[in-house]
Amino acid sequence: MKDFSDLPYRPGVGMMVLSPEGLVFVARRIDMPSEAWQMPQGGIDEGETPEQAAIREFREEVGTDKVEIIAESERWLSYDLPEELLPRLWGGRFRGQNQKWFVVRFTGTDDDINIATENPEFLDWKWVELETIADLIVPFKRRLYEDLVAEFGPIVRAFKDGAAPPA
Repeated sequence: MKDFSDLPYRPGVGMMVLSPEGLVFVARRIDMPSEAWQMPQGGIDEGETPEQAAIREFREEVGTDKVEIIAESERWLSYDLPEELLPRLWGGRFRGQNQKWFVVRFTGTDDDINIATENPEFLDWKWVELETIADLIVPFKRRLYEDLVAEFGPIVRAFKDGAAPPA
């Protein structure tokens, strides 16, 4: 059995996108046979800031950049890929991702969302309650999503209650 512990993490970003009602955007992956839902996320390109990468990834995955960053995670969060996925993803060069996460306010309408992008990653999408997202995710990312719900929960609840986003 190959040891993958010496592989680096791929630098990435993730976005918890909030509807005007305070629901969270999730989409179902096109490349997974199971009901694998996730929030938009992806890699950081050379010379890109995490904020720039987040907006670019959302546009590439969801077909719009009508979002506004309102908060970011205090630290970078990591997940490890299951061993069977390591050789298939990212050319086997990374053991998982180390991500900076953002809470973003969606400023468009549902009509602006178009997951049938040039290189589609998703089959379907929906708005869900914050408390349900960890149950929708693939098991190897669940802990990261639980950490996000814990950290971003107060921000999302304040947003839902109509409070101004943190400065």
